[in-house]
Amino acid sequence: MDEELKKEIRKMALQNAFEHGGETRDKIILGKILGTKPEFRSKVKEISGDISEIVSIVNQLSLEEQEIEIKEKFPEILIPKEKIVEREGLPELKDAEQGKVITRFPPEPNGYPHIGHAKAAIINSEYAKMYGGKFILRMDDTNPEAERMEYHAAIKVGLEWLGIEFDIVKSTSDDMELFYEKGMELINLGKAYVCTCKRENISKNRRERKACKCSKEDIEKNNKNWEKMNDKFKPGDAIVRFRGDMKADNAVMRDPVLFRIIEGKHYTLGEKYRIWPSYDMAVAIEDSIDGVTHAYRSKEFELRKELIDAILDVLNMRKPAQGFFSRLEFKGMPISKRIIKPLIEEGKVTWYDDPRLPTLEALRRRGIKPEAIRKFIMSLGLTKANTLAPFDALEAFNRKFVDADSIRLFMVSNAKKLSVKNLPTSSVEIPNHPINDMGKRTIKIDGNFYISGEDAQTIKEGSQIRLLGLGNIHITKQGIEFEGEFVENGDTKDIPKIQWVPQKTAHIIKMIIPKILFIDDKFNEDSLEELDVYTEPHYLQLKEGEEVQFVRFGYCRKDSQNQAIFTHK
Repeated sequence: MDEELKKEIRKMALQNAFEHGGETRDKIILGKILGTKPEFRSKVKEISGDISEIVSIVNQLSLEEQEIEIKEKFPEILIPKEKIVEREGLPELKDAEQGKVITRFPPEPNGYPHIGHAKAAIINSEYAKMYGGKFILRMDDTNPEAERMEYHAAIKVGLEWLGIEFDIVKSTSDDMELFYEKGMELINLGKAYVCTCKRENISKNRRERKACKCSKEDIEKNNKNWEKMNDKFKPGDAIVRFRGDMKADNAVMRDPVLFRIIEGKHYTLGEKYRIWPSYDMAVAIEDSIDGVTHAYRSKEFELRKELIDAILDVLNMRKPAQGFFSRLEFKGMPISKRIIKPLIEEGKVTWYDDPRLPTLEALRRRGIKPEAIRKFIMSLGLTKANTLAPFDALEAFNRKFVDADSIRLFMVSNAKKLSVKNLPTSSVEIPNHPINDMGKRTIKIDGNFYISGEDAQTIKEGSQIRLLGLGNIHITKQGIEFEGEFVENGDTKDIPKIQWVPQKTAHIIKMIIPKILFIDDKFNEDSLEELDVYTEPHYLQLKEGEEVQFVRFGYCRKDSQNQAIFTHK
């Protein structure tokens, strides 16, 4: 191995160890090297030995010695990194003019917003920004049975959290009279008809590509039936269908529904209307009258493009350019309301903010930053290939945003007691961050500590350990409880470096650890782990929602004074 590469490995090992309490691991440094120098992927065996040797040497240094070497040889490591929020470019829009592009995001308020909604909103928002255009939020609220003000509000809160700004905010139901006008126009043009067939017969005819008797009725009869839909027909008795092509290979074009009767109470309009437009009718008219130039949505709507264009062609209305991208989901974290709602009802997850879910409320509560979601989504681009992403892909982006601002605190689980004699001080000052200037905190000590059960298993009587930020301890008694004596100017080589919490001021919290919700489509009964852990009293001074890195455990979000949620490593 050449000296330049050894120097680079030493630099990476020092940086990682210094940022993580004085210790790093071979695998971490190997991963970093292969990430920056992929040409070494074929030489893993050759470089692994050198990496192990360098990591071992670095781990034998105290934090102070590591900092001294970094300052002398790699001072750039200690320079606070500026947060550069950059946007990966989206492909250019066809026929787009600067200042004239209008995009939209039309969520249906029938559930809580999730990562899939975020993708659609962010892509359309970014396109409007790219071209100095306008962005519309349009609540697609034309199904009173499924929609509620609760969901309407949750969508607005979620989008606000993502930092998405809109030029126009409206609801599809604002234009009900216009839908009726256009529906009548389609009927009078002979391009729509009222169908009173039973639902099963309609489905059978569509499968067999056969027209029904209703499609042969004249315009006068259809007008009368339209009036009956207002006051006589019951829900399910009649629908308005577009006269498409019952022979079409695209099943969407086989005389689809344009209007149906719904008697549910609308959350803003009450019972004013009982005939409601379908998604296809509503989105076609709305995109046209709102001036939308480019309508981008997930590819499950791709077959509907032909129908939307056909409706607008018949009505001689302006058509937007339509584009499609893949639906976004995480492995083992379903976004479907049909799956999530029963989980809540059965008590398997607590609510829509349960940190195991991919809803925006759950991601926020887990500690995922909106900037990370935006970067992650932009990194995916506009591919139409199915995107079933591993959650750690989002974690990698989030880590970059939380690391610089996350205070480091000690935390121990499965705590064991350690009493130490001859401590030279009654308090210690610990930096809140290994690199960035986030101040220091003072921890009062009296010789009685908690250490983690995992660390305790490695401690032997007669050996030495180093309590991070405090000094070396000679272990004089090993057992259920440990005893030791402070060692003045102790050697730091080959000594375990462990964290600790004072017994007297230790604050107990519940640590919530979310794990994958579904394994091979089966609910994971072990998807939520809870630990009772001890941390420093400084935890109580943090604001609720603040991100913290518990040393050698991971990044966590303060959920309350007595609970934290594990975000990721």
